[in-house]
Amino acid sequence: MKLTNPGAVPVYTVAGPSTARPLPDWLARRRKRSTKYDPENLNNFELLQEFEFEEASNCVRVSEDGNWIMSSGTYKPQFHVHSTQELALSFSRHTTSENTTFLLLSNDYTKSVHLQSDRSLEFHTPMGCHYTARLPRFGRDLAYLRQNTEVLVPSVGLSSDGSGFGEVFRLDLERGQFLRPWQVEVGEDEASSGLQGGIHVGAVNTAAVAERTHGLCAFGTSIGSVEFFDPRNKGRVAVLGGQDGEVTALDYSEDGLSLALGTSTGQIRVFDLRNPRPLLKKDQGMGLPIKSLIHLKTPTEERKLLSADKRIIKIWDEHSGDLWTSIEPMVDINHVTHVPESGMILTANEGKHMHSFFIPNLGLAPKWCGFLDNLVHEMENEKQTETYDNYKFLTLPELKELSLDHLIGKTNLLRPYMHGYFAAAKLYDQARLIANPYIWEEERAKRVKEKLEKERGSRIRGVKKVKVNQRLADKVLSRQEKRDKVDTEAGILGDERFAKVFEDEDFKVDELSHEFRALNPSTTVPGQNNYIPPDARMRDADDSSDFSGSGSEDEESEDEKPQKQQKNKADEDGITMQVSSSTVRGGKIKDTAFGERSQKEGRAAKAGKKEVVGEQQITFVPESKKKKEAPPPTREPGKRRDDGRRSASTNVFRRL
Repeated sequence: MKLTNPGAVPVYTVAGPSTARPLPDWLARRRKRSTKYDPENLNNFELLQEFEFEEASNCVRVSEDGNWIMSSGTYKPQFHVHSTQELALSFSRHTTSENTTFLLLSNDYTKSVHLQSDRSLEFHTPMGCHYTARLPRFGRDLAYLRQNTEVLVPSVGLSSDGSGFGEVFRLDLERGQFLRPWQVEVGEDEASSGLQGGIHVGAVNTAAVAERTHGLCAFGTSIGSVEFFDPRNKGRVAVLGGQDGEVTALDYSEDGLSLALGTSTGQIRVFDLRNPRPLLKKDQGMGLPIKSLIHLKTPTEERKLLSADKRIIKIWDEHSGDLWTSIEPMVDINHVTHVPESGMILTANEGKHMHSFFIPNLGLAPKWCGFLDNLVHEMENEKQTETYDNYKFLTLPELKELSLDHLIGKTNLLRPYMHGYFAAAKLYDQARLIANPYIWEEERAKRVKEKLEKERGSRIRGVKKVKVNQRLADKVLSRQEKRDKVDTEAGILGDERFAKVFEDEDFKVDELSHEFRALNPSTTVPGQNNYIPPDARMRDADDSSDFSGSGSEDEESEDEKPQKQQKNKADEDGITMQVSSSTVRGGKIKDTAFGERSQKEGRAAKAGKKEVVGEQQITFVPESKKKKEAPPPTREPGKRRDDGRRSASTNVFRRL
């Protein structure tokens, strides 16, 4: 899967290579074996098994139920039927002559009609060819009237009376016989001298039926006119003329009120059936006949128009006429079809492999390949870059440095492009080595240095300079370092929602404020004296109580006055607060003030000594003298420890 058109409306090539000519079988098999384990081919997948022909494909269509895809091609003349449920080829069948076009008459593949190049119509069923009918003249297109079960075949040449009218043959499938053909004006052929066919004879090129609406049949001719027939009265109802060139493609919109036509000169016109003037005029730009026209709808109900000649596929906005997106494969296109209610487009072309393109903006992937949506989502998250493996872009000064300017205009190794040239990769490498013989050693040293810096950067904490709250940014990076993942663009540092925390002065954290010190009592501010005397702490407490709305001293509660008197008395007696912890065992804590402990012992020291400062019990110790312990009694020499005690043993001779 490859991104073909990286624009506002991306297009992904799901199937089909970029080579115009197929390789011989023996060479293709050898090359496939040799490139089996290449990194480029490891991620390739095959959407449909054997979605290809030996030489080229002529037409491809999808059944109404979406479970089958039928395609015809050559050489040998044959058609394939693929099952979308199995993503594999169901069967293939050879025919006696090449297939021009075909139609699916049923909701699946079981009934189909094929227009052959030898003036025959073949009806196929799963068992094989059911019936073959011979046409008087060569057919150009096929259309099907489902209400009347009639197959319409526009043909080449004039009618037998030589009146300048072409014919559209009608085959009634219910009766099994040809009906009276409809006559369409195609002009007289002076060179044919009354014959039905000549070199410059007119023809009915294409047909379109508004099957789901009013049922009018439209036929485009070689003289640039479109004639409309009503199948109910079997007669002509309107003529639209004045087009430049032959009409080669027709398509009705879903509501049946809009008709799009394409000409042999690459012109596209969109008409409202109630107005003879075109609503939209566009030029394909290649000057080639239009082969396919398809009305499309996006998930947001925007109406688009797909037009295709043999070189390029373009999708237009039907209302504004702007170009929405385009697809330009490397091979000539023969037919284009759209998978209903999806963003998938299939093409039959002159290459061996048939192409399939996926446009996510046009719709979701079909149900039988829904995994494409996940693949597209992953590819969109990756950074898309365009690289040229075989060529290197060089400007004119760079060519002069490499002494390659004398090759301009003399060889195809230098291809001009914009303000420079594309040089062959091998030529560029050789010229650079000649200009600097030590380039290989320099390149190797550069890569080694980059690798070492990359490994070193994973072990060193990342540094990110911010305007405000630098300590907070360093704290975030230190946490990333503990997780062995340092990225200054990830997390809170790379989130746009928190950008003002590190840029706006209004969001600056004041570490000297009372609120910050109350929430972070053990945080040490570098360069500041973190000791707070007891009287200052008590003043802050008094200020905070006044700020909370307690009023003056006269309005203090009776519970707060004894506590304040007790604090003042403790200060007058010279008693200071001590910190005792139940988590410290096997030793005595040195008596230090609470502020001094928070200043001398930061978080690192606290983690090493396993002390908890934030949750301590603060008590008063009024006793200044300690009780003296009595010395242990002394024992006279020569006496035993158990003298004078009664023995519990029954052996009275034990001590003798």
